[in-house]
Amino acid sequence: MAARAVLFALGTQDAERVLACQDDDEVIEFVAEVEDRWDMNHLFELDKSWDALHRCFTDGDLAFDNGDYPLSHVILGGVPLHGGDDYIVCYVTADQVREIAKALEPLNGQWLSDRFATLTSDAYQGTGDADDIAYTQAFLPGLKNFYLTAAQNHRAVIFTVSQ
Repeated sequence: MAARAVLFALGTQDAERVLACQDDDEVIEFVAEVEDRWDMNHLFELDKSWDALHRCFTDGDLAFDNGDYPLSHVILGGVPLHGGDDYIVCYVTADQVREIAKALEPLNGQWLSDRFATLTSDAYQGTGDADDIAYTQAFLPGLKNFYLTAAQNHRAVIFTVSQ
């Protein structure tokens, strides 16, 4: 089953710092620092919904470069900052965050349910039943609000999950 994920909206200084990291260890140190702050106004916990959400926002696969922009950048899009298999950290710019927020705005639970029904990947570890769909749908309003707030505050975003 997928690990629990968190999105963090970064101010300009933190965005510059994470992009300046030279290796995986520095990226993880930076993420640990951001996690320690746990700024509830600038984070969104996705729990395990991130896997299904990414698949719904893209072409159904769990990959970094699939689907159409800007929805492809909601979860695993942008620049992957960590090269190891034990952690995923992806970065999207403040400009991309604005485009993501705009693309998410019209989406609702019915759209997500309809999209969920089209997923055919054997690699998806969820059940795909009504409970799984309802669980995933429950995260959509908060995700939309997170990106809208980040866009309004001109913040970049990192997606983080340990494998």
